[in-house]
Amino acid sequence: MAEDRAAPHGTRRTGGSFDCMMTEARPWSARTWAIHLVRTELRLLVGLTAVSFCLWGFLSVMGEVREGDTYRLDSRILLALRRPGDLAVPIGPRWLQETARDVTALGGFTVITLVVVVGVLMLWLHRRRIQAAVFLAAVLIGQAAAEGTKHLVGRNRPDLVPHLDQVYSSSFPSGHSAMSPIVYFTLAGILAAGETNRASKSLLLGLAAVLVLSIGASRVYLGVHWPTDVLAGWAMGTAVALVATLVLHRLAPHRARRGSPPNEPPVTPQGGG
Repeated sequence: MAEDRAAPHGTRRTGGSFDCMMTEARPWSARTWAIHLVRTELRLLVGLTAVSFCLWGFLSVMGEVREGDTYRLDSRILLALRRPGDLAVPIGPRWLQETARDVTALGGFTVITLVVVVGVLMLWLHRRRIQAAVFLAAVLIGQAAAEGTKHLVGRNRPDLVPHLDQVYSSSFPSGHSAMSPIVYFTLAGILAAGETNRASKSLLLGLAAVLVLSIGASRVYLGVHWPTDVLAGWAMGTAVALVATLVLHRLAPHRARRGSPPNEPPVTPQGGG
């Protein structure tokens, strides 16, 4: 394009939320550098605060669970979701039970694996290699953290109500609830980075949030997890997703300032503006 030919060597226009406000024909002014620095550091501060809050919540819930202080609350919630006099039947119409099984499958190993494989391949084929690497690393780290915590805590599955889904591992934390925010929040963030329309960004992130909340709630509704398992999974998964997003935010501005090599475009998706 004419604008790209007019740009100095080593610079390239980029779009999306990782854009560095760089122009094609002139270097940054001191004021622009200052504005960028403040925005970047403020974003980092807010992100690290959110990560710390999630980790604090996860560790707090884990401590309460290991001491047995959550059993009464967990039991009340599980029993409230079953029909009095027949604990094998959940409350609500029959279609709600089928919907819960369908929703919970979206956080299961098979679907999550398919989403991750397709997501990584698509990012790689579009030469978004840093995004692909960060996304895959977040998923692997999250999976390892969830499995390690399961072995450490060794909590038994709920025995108050019959299970309405197959389970094979320890209860704390919920693997579905931990992996769904890592996968869906991170992917939503990557897709939103290429959107210049705020409504589109909000829609992507909102849909991801509804999906994550629905998957976690379905695990409790089906009786295969204590509610605190789900809370801990949400906290762990959200923390990992936030760290992955912060890493992408920190890497992308440097790539955009330096410019990208000819065989690989910038980290962020091309914007529409």
